[in-house]
Amino acid sequence: MKLKSLKIPNFLKNLYVQVIIGMILGILVGYFYPNIGISLEPLGKGFINLIKMLITPIIFGTLVTGIVGVRDFKKIGKLGIKALVYFEIMSTIALLIGIIVAEVIQPGHGINFNFNVISPTSNTNNSINGVDFLLHIIPNTVFSGFVNGDILQVLLVSILFSVGLIKLKESGEVVLNVIDKVTKVFYEMVRMVTYLAPIGAFGAMGFTIGNHGIEALQNLLTLILSVYSTCGVFVLIGLGIVAKISGFNIIKFLIYIKDEILLVLATSSSEVVLPKIMEKLEKLGCEKSVVGFVVPTGYSFNLDGTCIYLTIATMFIFQAFNINISLNDKLLIFLILLITSKGAAAVTGGGFIVLSATLSEFHQIPIESLTLILGVDRILSEVRAITNLIGNSVGTVVIAKWENLLDKERFEKELNK
Repeated sequence: MKLKSLKIPNFLKNLYVQVIIGMILGILVGYFYPNIGISLEPLGKGFINLIKMLITPIIFGTLVTGIVGVRDFKKIGKLGIKALVYFEIMSTIALLIGIIVAEVIQPGHGINFNFNVISPTSNTNNSINGVDFLLHIIPNTVFSGFVNGDILQVLLVSILFSVGLIKLKESGEVVLNVIDKVTKVFYEMVRMVTYLAPIGAFGAMGFTIGNHGIEALQNLLTLILSVYSTCGVFVLIGLGIVAKISGFNIIKFLIYIKDEILLVLATSSSEVVLPKIMEKLEKLGCEKSVVGFVVPTGYSFNLDGTCIYLTIATMFIFQAFNINISLNDKLLIFLILLITSKGAAAVTGGGFIVLSATLSEFHQIPIESLTLILGVDRILSEVRAITNLIGNSVGTVVIAKWENLLDKERFEKELNK
């Protein structure tokens, strides 16, 4: 008698479902068998280290292609300049809101994470300021920042390299194409690493609960609610006000793009709906040239949901270590995220990579501390991807209206169907 081969249900093939299962199993092991849970720490740390090794080349490639891509302001014209200004204003507001929410709610307060548990050799001296800080940004060699994982030094090299490519004009295109292709290879590496997320989540949750008790779940739940509620408020009130000023209702607009929102919810990536949302915005009455420039550019420069997530998550980890960071450090977090958040939505897990890059610049905290939120990152990726989609869609309509490139009659007809 032949045994029928076991068929895996389709829903179990979904990475999101696998991560949830890994989280639940990790919680159960950490709660009922704390010692075993603590011993699972290498699974979480291993996943973090895989992410860590990809940080600097992805940040470099993303920034270079992004900066050089908008090098010719005469070519992109008034439309492009207005779009970039709008993106920076909205990103700044999102970052500031995230910092304020984290300060008020204090989602990481009470975890009391132990330095010695994760990294007894971690450097707690981070008093660099003024001239020393500026000198610290300059690496000893072009490759020092990449080797040491110093994101500020990588940012400096990226900017200088981008300016050099712009100066070369057409002859720099060959180099830019190579960098673009190499960066895509690293994106594929991230996608491969992401398949290990369920194992990483299992180890991270097992370690967190085993070491800190079931009470740590309350902090993680507070983190999730903080990010979700902040994104919700930003969309309904922040973008709602922008929409109101531009003459349309945010609720009606959300209903119009509901199919794309649901698709992002299922995939945790706003990139998958890029062709569909562009087609839908054109159907709504936005000029094709506006949609063709604003939507793809917004995927690099207008990541409102990612900005909110990054600030709250960064502050959460500082709070978990009971570190009261200064106003200067908060300003530094803001400035780093204002730059590194560009392009974070290019691949699923991009937000987690940027978070890793940001924390690597603050030597009070070992990067392995990311195991704290690794287990719930996949849950948080959904809301930031949806917020990014909505922010870029609203931005496209607003900019089209500014430029008188919006068919108002068709817009009203489609929106009120």
